[in-house]
Amino acid sequence: MAAPSVAASELLHNINKQISVLYPKASYAIRRISTSSSRCYSQPQRRAKSAPQQLVGVVGLEIHAQINSNTKLFSGSQVRFSAPPNSLVSFFDASLPGTLPVLNKRCVEAAVMTGLALNCTINKKSVFDRKHYFYADLPAGYQITQQRQPIAIDGTLTYSLLGGKKRNQMIRKTANIKQIQLEQDSGKSLHDELRSQTLIDLNRAGVGLMELVMEPDMSCGEEAAAAVRELQLILQALGTCQGNMSEGQLRVDANVSVHKPGEPLGIRAEVKNINSVRYLARAIDYEIQRQIDVLQRGGTVQNETRAYDSKSGETIPMRDKEGLQDYRFMPEPNLPPLIVYEDNASLPTGVDASQAVVVQKIRGRLPELPSVKRDRLVQTYGILPEHSFTLVNEDGLVEYFEAVLKATNKEPRKVIGWVTNELLGHLKQKDMSVNQSPVSPSALSELLELMETGHISSSVAKQVFQEMWVSSGKTASQIIHEQDLGLVSDTSQLQSICQKVVDSHPDEVQAIRNGNKKVLNKLMGLVQKETKGRADPVLVRKMLQEKTS
Repeated sequence: MAAPSVAASELLHNINKQISVLYPKASYAIRRISTSSSRCYSQPQRRAKSAPQQLVGVVGLEIHAQINSNTKLFSGSQVRFSAPPNSLVSFFDASLPGTLPVLNKRCVEAAVMTGLALNCTINKKSVFDRKHYFYADLPAGYQITQQRQPIAIDGTLTYSLLGGKKRNQMIRKTANIKQIQLEQDSGKSLHDELRSQTLIDLNRAGVGLMELVMEPDMSCGEEAAAAVRELQLILQALGTCQGNMSEGQLRVDANVSVHKPGEPLGIRAEVKNINSVRYLARAIDYEIQRQIDVLQRGGTVQNETRAYDSKSGETIPMRDKEGLQDYRFMPEPNLPPLIVYEDNASLPTGVDASQAVVVQKIRGRLPELPSVKRDRLVQTYGILPEHSFTLVNEDGLVEYFEAVLKATNKEPRKVIGWVTNELLGHLKQKDMSVNQSPVSPSALSELLELMETGHISSSVAKQVFQEMWVSSGKTASQIIHEQDLGLVSDTSQLQSICQKVVDSHPDEVQAIRNGNKKVLNKLMGLVQKETKGRADPVLVRKMLQEKTS
């Protein structure tokens, strides 16, 4: 009787979800599954009471990266986000009879460069296939892709994430990449529920994509999110994809299953079209827990396609998963095999080198990749690995940090705190990018130099930075002069203030004389309050120690 009870439970669950959509204010009882991001390396997952061994998640990703190209994969139509509907559509994009595809060389070079950066083997010969399925936004009734012989195979993506009990250890992981294939994007369906109609925009139809298929080497949402973020940084460094997930330039499908370690993988469900790293982690963690609960109730996980609802934090069923036979793959008859060459010496006689795709030339154009840049920052400046991740993850922050260092004598470890805490904190608060910062690298370096040379205290430096942020154009020196924020240099004045603080706090003085040296910090704070943070803390500490000894 277990199966009928499970079926009834699933039916009740689906009914309640429909009620919540139609009547959002209605109250309904349903057990919710936590969607908080699982911490793979700090918190053990819940152990099933009835199972001697714990079920664990298995995650593989399929990532569609829009190639950074001015024109589409097989036509000369422009690629531009948010253009008027159906304004960037060629005859081939609309699949009019008699039109033929013309391969975009830029897209091929982007795929080769991406494959090289991800340690892939570049196939010197790859072929295109037709993948048949029928949607209104796919006018040809098939997609041109590379299922059988893709352009790149057998790569690796190395990524890192924080782990350990205190989540302060960098853990390096590797996900294997099965293949990278070129394919065309579909159009976009806009559903008008009020008028019960669907509108089609073919601007996106035919845009070049790289599909990166990863092996199921991850175990939770946190790992998958870290892998996708690292891939995003690599693609942006290469210039092969802008990686703007909010504009659909990077879309992720997650294949999720659960099993007991050592046993065969479980039945997987695919969560489609996730366009946020944060949502990816939540969707995967929810789906893992959902499947564990289904199995613990005696049910069976269905091989299906699901979508992630960011409002409820749940995945919801869309359709049964299509098998390979449903797509009826066949060779694309209108495109010859795609040939790339290792170097100029391998070019056949009569082939124009400027028209050929040469792997050696592309390899020579590879930029400094994020992992290499992080290692360089740690070795060159002696900063912590987690600081190098912060610098590399924010576009333009490495350049800002290095520009500050060039203009100041302050140690890198002291500069990094100002860049990652003060500067980045203000940028995040205002939702600004690094190149929008009102405080330039030279302005920050001047401020740090004034603090390093003893003209201002660290607390005043933060006050000046805040003023520089809101008073764009004013230098640190101007602000210090206008507001009289320089350190108090009159020792007799400091002696008088310190004596006043000591005389008015006899209990604290007695506690210090009894051995409680921490109380001295309170007296120092009172002196700084009297001087509005302008007293030299080293000098104040020395004076107070003499007066309380």
